[in-house]
Amino acid sequence: MTFATRSLAVLGTVALASTSLVTPVSAQDTIQVALGDIASIESLNLLIAMERAGERGVPMEMTFFNSEDVAVQAVASGEADIGVGAPYAFINNSDAPIRMFFRMSTLLFFPVVNSEVYSDWADLDGEEVTVHSRGSGTEALMRLMESVHGIEYSSMSYVPGSEVRAGAMLQGTINASIVDAANFRLLQEEGGGRFIRLSVEGVNATDEALYANTDFLDERSEDMAIFVEELLRTWADIDADPSIVSGLREQYGLLPDLPGDATADIDAYYAEAVENGVYPLDGGEPQDAIDDISFLRAAGSIEVEGEVDPSRYWDFGILDQVR
Repeated sequence: MTFATRSLAVLGTVALASTSLVTPVSAQDTIQVALGDIASIESLNLLIAMERAGERGVPMEMTFFNSEDVAVQAVASGEADIGVGAPYAFINNSDAPIRMFFRMSTLLFFPVVNSEVYSDWADLDGEEVTVHSRGSGTEALMRLMESVHGIEYSSMSYVPGSEVRAGAMLQGTINASIVDAANFRLLQEEGGGRFIRLSVEGVNATDEALYANTDFLDERSEDMAIFVEELLRTWADIDADPSIVSGLREQYGLLPDLPGDATADIDAYYAEAVENGVYPLDGGEPQDAIDDISFLRAAGSIEVEGEVDPSRYWDFGILDQVR
């Protein structure tokens, strides 16, 4: 299977728009989760935690949107209950009653260029780069590097899905982008030595968190406590043995349309993520919010005056209760 075919196969799962992950008790009881990305192995840990919550009487369903912007709007409007992302800028600019409640992953991305075109950060001055979406960690990191290296991109394009961006680099339609660990490894394996990683130092920030409307967090607090318990349990289980993800995917029948080569990457992807400390085991704490704002400020992605009040962006009540 060519990489282009592989990407289309993964995107084919998104065409269904919504994937029910448990047998719902009723449509009213089912918690709707909005993911602004394509269906991929990167989502399996969350899907497993959702299945486990469903086994305890908290039915959940995931809907895939074409960007994080659309996903956060769905949560803000009540179309979805929970979103996946780090909507600091959205909260800061809109004062929407949305709060993050679980830190899923820390930022570990790989800025990559086609070495036949570029060799370092300076070469990207006046050039186009491609990231995941507006307000995403990929955008913030690339903006920060723009500032650190004293360069200015000619434009920034938004292409959701690390696998899609890697595929475009292999096909030669993108020459500078940012991908996750699995797709950086793929570029190394299939790129014939064309792709090099640009260095990034001193960056520690949230990549993805779970967030919801404050009213929803209050109204479904008991269900959310169960969900957070299962998130913490799943994260701990994966940390202890990353290879369990493959088995649990089969057990729950998750993402059955993944192509074989993507399925074969699951163990390596989660082993590498665990090795690099991508999945925090505590679910987040107030200092994380302060660090995130510092990162986003430096990247020019957010304007926050004075000291950071974590409660403006996070609700740690359920985590504190569970812990």
